[in-house]
Amino acid sequence: MRAHEAGALHGDLGQRGPAWLRTPVDVNALVPQLWPRTVSRAEAGHLEIGGVSVAELAAEHGTPAYLLDEDDLRSRCRDFASAFAGADVYYAGKSFLCKAVVRVVDEEGLFLDVCSGGELAVALAAGFPAERIGFHGNNKSVSELTRALDAGVGRIVVDSFDEIERLTALAAEKQQRPQVLVRVTVGVEAHTHEFIATAHEDQKFGFSLAGGSAFQAATKILDEDVLDLRGLHSHIGSQIFDTSGFEVAARRVLELQAQIRDARGVELPELDLGGGFGIAYTTQDDPSSAGDLAKRINKIVESECELASLRKPKLSIEPGRAIVGPSVFTLYEVGTVKDVDGIRTYVSVDGGMSDNIRTALYDASYSATVAGRSSDAEPILARVVGKHCESGDIVVKDEFLPADVQPGDLLAVPGTGAYCRSMASNYNHVPRPPVVAVRDGASRVIVRRETEDDLLALDVG
Repeated sequence: MRAHEAGALHGDLGQRGPAWLRTPVDVNALVPQLWPRTVSRAEAGHLEIGGVSVAELAAEHGTPAYLLDEDDLRSRCRDFASAFAGADVYYAGKSFLCKAVVRVVDEEGLFLDVCSGGELAVALAAGFPAERIGFHGNNKSVSELTRALDAGVGRIVVDSFDEIERLTALAAEKQQRPQVLVRVTVGVEAHTHEFIATAHEDQKFGFSLAGGSAFQAATKILDEDVLDLRGLHSHIGSQIFDTSGFEVAARRVLELQAQIRDARGVELPELDLGGGFGIAYTTQDDPSSAGDLAKRINKIVESECELASLRKPKLSIEPGRAIVGPSVFTLYEVGTVKDVDGIRTYVSVDGGMSDNIRTALYDASYSATVAGRSSDAEPILARVVGKHCESGDIVVKDEFLPADVQPGDLLAVPGTGAYCRSMASNYNHVPRPPVVAVRDGASRVIVRRETEDDLLALDVG
């Protein structure tokens, strides 16, 4: 790879693209694992979602817009609930949260994890049962913990000795006994991006297993006997495809559970192994089904419990982006098409890093297709970029699009349900797009588009 003054995102060899990307036989074909389950290309050539054409959705709701396939979201909730029967399956609020999605998660019987006072507020405003909420976070404030106690949150995942002291004092003052899990840093290097790997020693989350602080945290909670220690929590990262990391994590955290039993005579009844299961963003990604993941993880836990002479604890799992990530695609309109001296074709859309920062932040890869029509033109290798004043404002680094892609075309980018709207910004004072749920031939706005009036309303100067 040659160096490039604008950074690694630009440092490839132009028209060749990444080694895994192949010229498609049919540039109009959809790769099923990349798209929500009701998405198809109609005979007329346009995409449809939930029985509604993208042209109709663009005309009614504008672009850019996040389009959520509600049937797809519900089916993925059911897949994980069924596969992990007997376990508590937590939907990751941080991936995408709004009241409508909270209600879907509730109706499908899942649990919900939140990691801030704002996420907790949305969950409670939507009427989600507090006893099915887990509260994460490495720096929960006194006000956040107070709200959690007042609401009756089911599990609080404690992350530091400071938090244990804070929560113990609040619980004693309120004469409550909240149920807690101790987050354990197990030292497993997940095969994922450095910024979303969360179980190696040099990072901000949890209590170190190797350094002994995890055992000390559990001992402190048991000694003070104010908080109800239910079990241990481990999370090794996100966008994970290989379950071997869970095997090592389970072994280490269950060894700690056995150490607590032997030292204190207490066999903790629960274990949360996290999750962070990967999804397909491009053809190089091959995610496992919920059923396969459940078989492998249950086998791992049973085997490790047998080795440690422990009863199998009640299992909790956190699929992360695997539930909502594939259920959404972003619909854009092409504004300009620019061929740069035979090096690359840039296709600029009416959104960008303000609605999807992941390409710039994580070097994430995405796919794209012209969505409003089909084309007989030959495929060309293109880069989909946004409208912001950054050379790193890239949505899709490399994708084959039809050579006749032109201004006014609708362009769809799949796999944007997780972390795109959650991490969206108003960079360049661009209002954030709406989220539109589609089901059974009808659409409804579940998060409205921001307006310039919204931006100005915050500017009190």
